[in-house]
Parts: sequence; structure tokens; C-alpha cells
Amino acid sequence: MGASLSNLGTNGSAAAPGLGDIPESCVARVFLHLTPPEICNLARLNRSFRGAASADTVWQTKLPSNYQDLLELMPPERYRNLSKKDIFALLSRPVPFDDGNKEVWLDRVTGRVCMSISAKAMSITGIDDRRYWTWVPTEESRFKNVAYLQQIWWFEVDGEVSFPFPADIYTLSFRLHLGRFSKRLGRRVRNYEHTHGWDLKPVKFELSTMDGQQASFECCLDEAEPDDAHGNQKCGHWVDYKVGEFTVRGSEPTTKVRFSMKQIDCTHSKGGLCVDSVFIIPSDLRERTRSGILK
Repeated sequence: MGASLSNLGTNGSAAAPGLGDIPESCVARVFLHLTPPEICNLARLNRSFRGAASADTVWQTKLPSNYQDLLELMPPERYRNLSKKDIFALLSRPVPFDDGNKEVWLDRVTGRVCMSISAKAMSITGIDDRRYWTWVPTEESRFKNVAYLQQIWWFEVDGEVSFPFPADIYTLSFRLHLGRFSKRLGRRVRNYEHTHGWDLKPVKFELSTMDGQQASFECCLDEAEPDDAHGNQKCGHWVDYKVGEFTVRGSEPTTKVRFSMKQIDCTHSKGGLCVDSVFIIPSDLRERTRSGILK
């Protein structure tokens, strides 16, 4: 009797069906075609939407094929007995590995895999000689430290990563900063005392994969190229230098990528450069996810 009365309008007629009358299973089928942020927003509507927004069948489709590999980078107690929704939330935050010098995470909108690699995980010529390089602590790096080059003649940075990337097209880029920076009285202060030599000869960026893919790119780091955000001045800003793209087809369990940047013309010295990290991000996400200048 109570259930029948609850469906009557104020004038005694049957009330029109509302969102609360949609079966949870139907809502879940709709959620399969929405992004995680859209699902979380709709979960606030009513109990049926909230239940569908927590269903494992929905969140299983948002996780990448290799999500178990990402979980294995963490202690089991961190993910044991978690729902698929909670696993997605966990992996959307950076997961450190390789002694904290690399991080992997899921893009919050697409669930696709992104990675960053600290300068500490790279082989840098002269890095142990304080005449040439120093480590600078900073909040402007996700790794809290960047390598700062004071002066050198042979500039070479190499790195590699082996990882079970899911099938996708990825862009690899170096994150660099001309000049040194610090905080003084709450303000960002830039110092170009050591910045020189980057306008004379180009730096060569390269990448290669174990299945024979290759890409390269050359440019002068201190070139006066117009930029919409910063005019002609690239000094004092973080710049992402795109090295190239590589494709993972999913047929190999692990993809090995080698990358480097070099300027080994010893006729002149160069210095005043901060090396932060390398990013590997699905190519069509790069413009949306990276801050700073993209090249």
C-alpha cells in the first residue's frame, strides 16, 4: 500500500518515472561509455547511480591491460582486497619504482599509462664532479631534485627503461630549464650566470626501441624562436623537448626504450642548464597533461 501511494502525484495521478527508477544495471551499461570524472560526478545523483558507479564491471574497463604489473610495484597490503574503483584511484597517483627515480601513473580521464624518469636514473657525463654538475633541491620537480650543469665541454645524457607498456603510441620528451632558479622572500629568482654555449651548436636528442624504432631531433636550446606564451625568451622556463614517438603493439611483454641528448663538440663549453626528467606519455595526451612550453 505504501509503495503504491509513493508513486502518486499530489493530485492522485501516477507520478512520471524519474532517474531513481532506472535499474542500476542499465546505469552501469551507460557508465561503460563515460570517463572516470563523468562517472564520479553522476554518482551524486541518487542511490542507483552511486551503486553503478562503484561496480567492478564498470571500472575494469577503465583500467589498462597491464594494471596488475603496476600494482606489483607496490607492497601487496596497499592494494589487497580493493575494489576496481579504488585500484583506479590508487594508480591515478604516481607509483614510484627503481628506488624512487621513476614514476608511473594512470591518466585520470582516459586510464592510459604515463611515466616520468628522474635525471638520477640517467647516465650523465661528469655528474660526480662538482666542478661540472650539482644536484639542486626544488619543489618544481616531481622528484624534488634536478641536475644543474655549471660548465662542461662534453655534454651527454643517456637513459633507458624496460617496462610492460600497454599498446599505444607514446611521445618521449626531455624536461629542461635554461638558467638556475631559487626562491627568495617567496619570489622565484632566476640566475643566468653560467648560461652559455647553447646557441652555438644544436643538441641532438635520440630514442630507439628494441624492435628497431628510432627517432631523433636537433635544436639549439637557446634559440630565439617566437613562443606564444613567453615571446622570444626561453630562459627561465621549463621546456619539454619532444624527441619523438614510438609505438607499442602489445605483442611483447616488455618494451625497452633507450634515449639520449648530446652536444659533444668540444670546441666550446656550455653551461647553465637544469635537467629534470624524461616523460613518456601517450601522444594525444601530451598537449593536455604537460605544463610549460612544448617543443
